Amino acid sequence: MEVLLSHARRHCLRRPTLSHLSCCLGIRARPLSPHSPRHLSSNQGDPLPPSIKPVAYAVKPKDPSEEEENPPPPPLRRQWDSRRPVAAAESGAPQTPPTAEGRAWTREDVRYVKDTPAIKPVAYPVKVAPLPEDRAPVEAAEVAPKEEGEERKLRDSQMEREARRINTDAWVRRGFRVLEEDNLPFPTLLKVEKKNEKVLLDLQEAIREVKANAKKKFIETVEAHVNLGVDPRRGDQMVRGAATLPHGTGKIVRVAVFAEGAAADDARAAGADTVGGDDLIEQIKNGAKLNFDKCIATPMFMPRLGKIARILGPRGLMPNPKLGTVTSDVSAAVKEAKCGRIDFKIDKTAIVHVGLGKVNFSDEALRENVGAFVNALLRAKPVGLKKASKYAGYLNSFTLCSTMGPGYPVSMSSISTAAEHYNKQKLKSI
Repeated sequence: MEVLLSHARRHCLRRPTLSHLSCCLGIRARPLSPHSPRHLSSNQGDPLPPSIKPVAYAVKPKDPSEEEENPPPPPLRRQWDSRRPVAAAESGAPQTPPTAEGRAWTREDVRYVKDTPAIKPVAYPVKVAPLPEDRAPVEAAEVAPKEEGEERKLRDSQMEREARRINTDAWVRRGFRVLEEDNLPFPTLLKVEKKNEKVLLDLQEAIREVKANAKKKFIETVEAHVNLGVDPRRGDQMVRGAATLPHGTGKIVRVAVFAEGAAADDARAAGADTVGGDDLIEQIKNGAKLNFDKCIATPMFMPRLGKIARILGPRGLMPNPKLGTVTSDVSAAVKEAKCGRIDFKIDKTAIVHVGLGKVNFSDEALRENVGAFVNALLRAKPVGLKKASKYAGYLNSFTLCSTMGPGYPVSMSSISTAAEHYNKQKLKSI
C-alpha cells in the first residue's frame, strides 16, 4: 500500500497520463505492446505484477500560496492557444475543442486511444508579398529624385550577383575539374579555293609586261629575283660573284682606288673618281664622308685596309679578290665598274636579288643584261651541290619585276636561251 500511495502521489503531481484520461472518459485503452512507451510506472523497463491493477485517483488540490512560491514547470506538450481559434475561424478550418485538462488532443495521444475525435489539418492564410498597387500612393515629386539612385543600386546589385555567380562557377569547375563541352557547329564540306598560279612567261613577254606596269613618276629599276636550290647555312654552298652587264645598270657609279705610283696614274686615266693611298685611309678612319660606290685596291694595300675594315665592311665596300676588286690591273677594273659591274650574293632565304637596268632601256638591252647575269650565276654554282644539272635543281625560279610593280615568272627555257646568246656574242667580240 505504501508503494501504491507513493506512485499515486507522484503521478498526481505530474501531468495526467493516458490511463487517467481513459478512466475519466470511459475509453478502453489499448493493450501496450512491448515496443510502446509505458506511462503506468516510473520504472518503465520493469513490467507490472499481474496482481496489481492500475488505479486512478482524484487530483489532489493544491494550495494557491504554494503555487505562487513554486510555479509549475512549463508543459511538455503544446497548450491550447486562445489565438488559434481566431486564425482557424478566419481560414474556415474546423476547430478542435480543448479537453477537461485544458489542452487539445495530439497525434501522439490518438495513437494509443480509441474512439477519439478526428483531427483535421488546420489551414492558415497564405502570406503574400505586397504588390506595387497595394502600397500607399507616393507623390511623383518624391519618387523622381530617388529613381536614378534606385536604378543605380539595382544595377550594381545585379552586377554583383552576376559576378559572384561567375566566380562560383569557375571555382566549382576548378575544384571538380569540370570540362565544358564546346558547342561546335556541325561539320560541313568547304570548297577548297585554289590560288591561280601565275603562268610562266617568255623572257621577251616578261620584259614587256614589266615595262608596261611601271607607272610611277620616277624611272624604275628592272630587278631579277632568283630562288636557288642551295642551303645557305652550309659554307660549301655559298653563292657569290660578280657580273659585268654589257649595257650597264643605268646608274652613275663612283669608284675609289687605293693605289700609289703608276697604278694610281692608270686609275685616274681610266676615270676613277677618288684615288689615294695612306692619306685616303686616314681620312676614312677619321670619319670623312664616303663619296664612292665601289672600292678597288692593289694587293699591296690590303694589309693597310685592315684599319678601316669595320667601316667599309658593313657597307659592302671592302675590296675582295673573289669579286675582282683586288687586282693589279686597276684600269680594267675601273672601266668594268663604270660600265656596269654588279655584285650578287645569296641571302639567308637562298634568294639572289640584283638590278639589271632601267625601264627606259630597250628590250634587247635588257635581254642581254639578263643573259650576262645568268651566265655569271652559272659560273658561281657551288661545287658541293649534288644531284643538280646545269639549271634543274639549281635555278628553282626566276622572276622579273620593276621597283614598285608586280612580279612575272620567267620560264627556264627562255633564260637558258638568253645565257647562250650572251656567250656567243662574247666569243665573237674576242
